Amino acid sequence: MRQLTEQEIRTAFVNCTKGEAKRLSVPRDLAERPWGDLDFLGWRDPQSPGRAYIATELDGSPVALALRCPSPASWQARRNMCSICTTTHTGGVSLMVAPKAGKAGQQGNSVGAYMCSDLACPLYVRGAKDAGAGGRLHESLTLEEKIQRSVGNLAAFIAKVTA
Repeated sequence: MRQLTEQEIRTAFVNCTKGEAKRLSVPRDLAERPWGDLDFLGWRDPQSPGRAYIATELDGSPVALALRCPSPASWQARRNMCSICTTTHTGGVSLMVAPKAGKAGQQGNSVGAYMCSDLACPLYVRGAKDAGAGGRLHESLTLEEKIQRSVGNLAAFIAKVTA
């Protein structure tokens, strides 16, 4: 994925108002992120632990989602699997909930998925971040196939949010 600017990220949100997108916390270290290893940029809001965000590119255009999530203090100690990257963690997978885009979201409708609590899925898939013992299941897929599966899973989640 190419490096996204703060402005591109703010204008890419599909499930929050322009005012909310303007006020949310975008990482200050965008230039230092490992963009070559990212299929999406995911981050938690340091000022609001119950908020997280994802920004990616679909069909060459930036798309971003606002998510609600549990605070790190409430992460459960059981082992769960991320629905995006299929990494398992003990206490490191949380239910992330995205308000639906448009009128459905304004009426309170949302879509949820279990995701890595730190939203570092691209790094877990590539082995650049360690999920601990048993975190990555042995698979016969190539790295490229694992990346494509992960990208497809995220695209499917975004499709549910924007439907």
